[in-house]
Amino acid sequence: MSTSLALPARGVRVPRPWVMLVVVVFAQASTTVVTSTPAFLIPLLHTVRGLTLAQAGLLAAAPSVGVMLALIAWGAATDRWGERRMLVIGLTVTTLAMIAASFATSYGPLGVTLVVAGIGAASTNVASGRIVVGWFSKERRGLAMGIRQSCQPLGVAVAALAIPPLVAGNVIAPSLVFGAILVGVSAVACLIAIVDPPRPERVRVAGQSDNPYRRDNTLLRIHLVSILLVVPQFTLSTFGLVWFVVDLHWSALAAGIVVAVAQLLGAGGRVAVGVLSDTVGSRLRPLRWVALVGILFLLLTAASGALQWGVAAALCYVLASCISVADNGLAFTAVAEFAGPHWSGRALGGQNTGQYLGSAIVAPAVGALIGLVGFPAAFALIAIAPALATPLIPSPQREVDRERELAA
Repeated sequence: MSTSLALPARGVRVPRPWVMLVVVVFAQASTTVVTSTPAFLIPLLHTVRGLTLAQAGLLAAAPSVGVMLALIAWGAATDRWGERRMLVIGLTVTTLAMIAASFATSYGPLGVTLVVAGIGAASTNVASGRIVVGWFSKERRGLAMGIRQSCQPLGVAVAALAIPPLVAGNVIAPSLVFGAILVGVSAVACLIAIVDPPRPERVRVAGQSDNPYRRDNTLLRIHLVSILLVVPQFTLSTFGLVWFVVDLHWSALAAGIVVAVAQLLGAGGRVAVGVLSDTVGSRLRPLRWVALVGILFLLLTAASGALQWGVAAALCYVLASCISVADNGLAFTAVAEFAGPHWSGRALGGQNTGQYLGSAIVAPAVGALIGLVGFPAAFALIAIAPALATPLIPSPQREVDRERELAA
């Protein structure tokens, strides 16, 4: 999307889309570090402090619960008051909550403060997506959103590398302060660099609602698909480290490196599928491909783990993790495009609410499942989720029809 070459009036901030993209990637990656940190505390909580995997998984889900509770509200607020303001407020809340969490002396207060941190972090999920949709044209949006969506695996990778050494002394507080510092810096960066994108004038047609959810079930189907596809993503990112340490008997450092590599490659994969979606002119067609390939690599991961083939298990885990995160940018972009500029905040909030609802259920439920059947069998059963998602993905023709509707 081109910007005017005229000099701006004094006091008017100049929009620089690529700079803003870098800033929102850093902000989203920082909040991902916060929401991912409890998952990388599971080995400490389980092996040293005696919590069951289900109990540790419940604590790991606390930030996701906070995000889930707040997403739609942040979306509505962003639609009304703008992206920059909501980013700064939300990131400030997260920073303060993580500082408070570092002083918690029991798991109850720790869980509560992590929920509050998640509530603040939810602002970035919605506002950063609207910035990409608002400042980048459709022909570059897949690339830009792929870069934006790379922040999630990048954040998990940072957490995978940083958290195990920070808690090596069996003290949780340093890992929480680390997240607070990252988010605090990102709040300042958003305050300086973000400019709210322009919004077209709202046009209402007599007798027709502009609510995209009343038009047809396309958005609801994408939401449901994303909930199902988030199951393998959060299973692998939440329990990958503890699987290598407890079941395959790797060191925490080696396991953290594998998880970090998986997430870094996954970040590149999100950019690649974003470019692919720009090339083929569809978000939904590559989404179907990702779901189908994901089934295969989950089953391969399960098989290699059952046979205790350490290197093969690591390779399959890395590939399965890369595939499991590749769908997010595709679905996220599709939701924003189907919703239109005046509903995208709420629609993106609904999209992420479903995903975080799935992730909040995954941590304790899969932890309990692993306790019953073991890691390999649990990974194999998780492949049911993308198998159910595949037939629910809307036809790519619906994208063509929606583009015509918005242009009319």
